[in-house]
Amino acid sequence: MPHDGQTMTQSAALTNLLALTAAALPEVEALLASARENVRGEVTVASKVSPALMEEHQAAAHAMAWLATYVEALRQMQAWAGRIKAEGKFGHMEALILQIAFGEYLNQIAGGIPMSQGEIARLADLGVTWQPGDAARALMAGGNTNAARLELVALMRDNHGRATFGVTGLDDELEMIRDQFRRFADDEVIPHAQGWHLRDELIPMEVIDKLAGMGVFGLTIPEAYGGFGLSKASMVVVSEELSRGYIGVGSLGTRTEIAAELILCGGTEAQKEQWLPKLASGEILPTAVFTEPNTGSDLGSLRTRAAKVGDDWQITGNKTWITHAARTHVMTVLARSVPGTTDYRGLSMFLAEKTPGTDETPFVDAGLSGGEIEVLGYRGMKEYTVNFDGFAVKGENLLGGVEGHGFKQLMQTFESARIQTAARAVGVAQSALETGMQYATDRQQFGKPLIAFPRVAGKLAIMAVEIMVARQLTYFSAWQKDHDKRCDLEAGMAKLLGARVAWAAADNALQIHGGNGFALEYRISRILCDARILNIFEGAAEIQAQVIARRLLD
Repeated sequence: MPHDGQTMTQSAALTNLLALTAAALPEVEALLASARENVRGEVTVASKVSPALMEEHQAAAHAMAWLATYVEALRQMQAWAGRIKAEGKFGHMEALILQIAFGEYLNQIAGGIPMSQGEIARLADLGVTWQPGDAARALMAGGNTNAARLELVALMRDNHGRATFGVTGLDDELEMIRDQFRRFADDEVIPHAQGWHLRDELIPMEVIDKLAGMGVFGLTIPEAYGGFGLSKASMVVVSEELSRGYIGVGSLGTRTEIAAELILCGGTEAQKEQWLPKLASGEILPTAVFTEPNTGSDLGSLRTRAAKVGDDWQITGNKTWITHAARTHVMTVLARSVPGTTDYRGLSMFLAEKTPGTDETPFVDAGLSGGEIEVLGYRGMKEYTVNFDGFAVKGENLLGGVEGHGFKQLMQTFESARIQTAARAVGVAQSALETGMQYATDRQQFGKPLIAFPRVAGKLAIMAVEIMVARQLTYFSAWQKDHDKRCDLEAGMAKLLGARVAWAAADNALQIHGGNGFALEYRISRILCDARILNIFEGAAEIQAQVIARRLLD
């Protein structure tokens, strides 16, 4: 039945749109199946994927990963539309978002998917061709039109005060959480974020204390260990809204999430009882200490050593790109403890206690030194080099009480970390959209606001559409995690697409600002810098595509 003022004709049109998008999905799913078989034939020997052939055919493998990401994204957009229609919430704005998403992504599948600014994944790379059927052709021709984009932006202007542009499809509890943290970001973060960034300051402890009081650090930690025991979906919403305010604030919870996940999955009961309540309350702040100067994404070849000294350990080696290292109380350190090993099997994880430092003196413990790495963006927690020189760690702080399990323990956290990174990307993209839209509304040129010009409006429309696509893919990966389903593939796809969407949104929003966007006083300059890191950390885009491809071919 029609709802919210819809006419019977409008209701029928929405139903017809859903039928059209549903009919187009099997076409691209079949295309992906063919592409996967072609790539599998190129990279397998005796039914096993050959690392050497994967590298030789990397362009095709990564093109397949992007195609699979697009197919899953369209699947989740269809599922989103079906859910909100069943709830009576599928309105005209949502219909426009759906049709533009399908129209644009189907056209990109046919003509080339941008993997980066200068790299296009084409069907020819995958040895397949596609003759779109009736449904796909109709969406490709009439989905992402100038008229549809302008109509969407007109509706967005009417709904500028909403948390997002379009119904997200989350339940009432999660939307209440979103509202709470959106208000916090608006009141406590956005007015100050630009100043923190320009002065390269650590996020004030007052903000961290307020977040602790709101339960941010204990959201997903079980109640038995002092947390709230909420879903990964709740963490996604919180990360998204706080990152909309400032990515540094949105990333504070990531540090605790990684540490808590490590302890929950790999720790002893005594370690869980000791560390998790303190992490949940914010009494202690953690940092992840994994990356080394010459290893980057190749964590299996780490050189930092942990040597047994009596019942305890001493760690020696150099780490880099350690976020929030100065003020934290505990480091989750990945080090090589098994003599004679050169790969991941000799790595162990340690809960290394440290004394919090300051901006001026980041490291105060014996055997620990380092310094700040000056960066373009993502400044609120700061990045550091950390040098260990016989740094002492208690024997009881070997995670799980067993050596050689560190790499496996770390891998268990990657799903959650990438889901949360995807959420941060959605938040940054949303910030870019809101900032760009406000400027386009306020700025007058040639006697009218910038938003009245079709290409400016078109940029804003595509931002809103792609943000909803990335959002739904992220929510789906969180749903999978919450239902104890393997979701490394979905989390990887959400992170891969979300990072690209955030960068595109920030770049387009800066373009809308024109020359002012290049001025440090305008916050879009910070948002652009913050967005750029998302394609690098928690798995660079190239690594992410490789991981997705391997999973699809296994």
